[in-house]
Amino acid sequence: MEKLKYFTNNKFCESQTDTFYKVFDPSTGEQLADCPRLTLSEVREVIENAQKAYPAWSATPVQKRVQVLYKVKQLIDEHLEELSMLVAKEHGKVYEEAKGDVLKAREATELAISTPVMMMGESMMDASKGYDTVLYREPLGVFAGISPFNFPAMIPMGWMAPNCIAAGNTMVLKVAGATPMTSLRFCELYREAGLPDGVLNVFSCGRSETRELLVNPAIKGISFVGSTQVGSFVYSEGAAHGKRVQTLCEAKNHALVLADAPIDRAAAGIINAAFGCAGERCMALPVVVAEESIADELVAKLKELASGLRLGPAYDKTSKLGPVYSAEHKAYIIARIEQGIAEGAELVLDGRGAKVEGYPNGFYLGPTIFDKVKPGMSVGDKEIFGPVLSIKRVKDFEEGLALMNASPFANGSVIYTRSGYYAREFSRRTHGGMVGINVGIPVPTGIFPFCGHKDSFFGDLHCLGKDAYRFYTESKTVTAHWFDEHESRSTKVTTWDGTI
Repeated sequence: MEKLKYFTNNKFCESQTDTFYKVFDPSTGEQLADCPRLTLSEVREVIENAQKAYPAWSATPVQKRVQVLYKVKQLIDEHLEELSMLVAKEHGKVYEEAKGDVLKAREATELAISTPVMMMGESMMDASKGYDTVLYREPLGVFAGISPFNFPAMIPMGWMAPNCIAAGNTMVLKVAGATPMTSLRFCELYREAGLPDGVLNVFSCGRSETRELLVNPAIKGISFVGSTQVGSFVYSEGAAHGKRVQTLCEAKNHALVLADAPIDRAAAGIINAAFGCAGERCMALPVVVAEESIADELVAKLKELASGLRLGPAYDKTSKLGPVYSAEHKAYIIARIEQGIAEGAELVLDGRGAKVEGYPNGFYLGPTIFDKVKPGMSVGDKEIFGPVLSIKRVKDFEEGLALMNASPFANGSVIYTRSGYYAREFSRRTHGGMVGINVGIPVPTGIFPFCGHKDSFFGDLHCLGKDAYRFYTESKTVTAHWFDEHESRSTKVTTWDGTI
């Protein structure tokens, strides 16, 4: 049994805690490692290390800072297979999905390499007669990242660390105790790339110790990904303590399928979006809103395609659907399925009894589909985070759009149609922050922000894209005026010192 350590000052340190998270291989159900839950004093020590590293790192020219990230990107390429298999092993994503997790971390690292261009300021000569103004973007200090279990590469080592560090900040990164091994391996790559001591620090801890990240005055900003309930608390508590905060939260993304949509292609896209990563992603597609005239045909096709998904261990490259990440989460999903049955939804495909030969203790669930799900049924309204798809039937576009917009969540929103008119109307009127037109997972590339709305996001600046640079920096304006010989002898100064 491996006993994991935490990473600070470019060293792996053994915690003095007596409390550990268990890290499992979801494909086999076997425990891989113990992950320490750091003590409060250890968390404070990590924050102090990051604070001590900040002055020298922020004073390092940005061109030199991004050379470290450039080397990290090269190392990700060199270790892509190893990192992908590590994600598959500790999380349960099938290989191609695990590889995509790592490639998304690489994509965000590539964005961070462009920091010198993105941090360029603005200037104007004679903003007022004889007065010149320059705007600079500067780092703030120590940032905290609080990362979930479901993307152990993309979120902590893509959305959080690269742009934070490239902008000149230092980071303390609290990763999920269930899936810490990928992030710890990335720490080795950052160290090999030449990152100085204390700039990146990675650990896991319990809820009470995590609160230190929200209240410690050394922390200047917080990036969080997780549930809406916790995200709302992190946002309000962090902001109350004067910190810049972004929290990316739950979702219940819907897809509207109109009667003119190509059914076979739409169904294939829905299956990929609904059951990829076993539904354990905030951009999964767990609800389809279908026009009644094509609903029977669509449901039959979805059942056919879902039934053909090969359920198997994550690191078997022929598997198309892997296990969920824990035994507890499997039990939770089953309870939600049974609640859907009790509420009166029609169970079209039942994944509860799924078995994988040779892996009797893995945390497997087969694809599950409910039809005729009504508003108010929890299976169709609340996030399940598993391989469960709900079908809601509507008479037309307007009813479908209204049903979708009634959701308190607004991460992604999708329409399948051949109509340019309805596609445009949908794009304009949907509440979803990321919209897909015949795209089941409408996550843009990292040069654009990941922009959820409503209860899917709390904050002002999203992660990635230009928002990332605004979040991890603050503006400073410098206004300068140079005296000529006559003015240098004058004592007359206007109320606004000439800037009006």
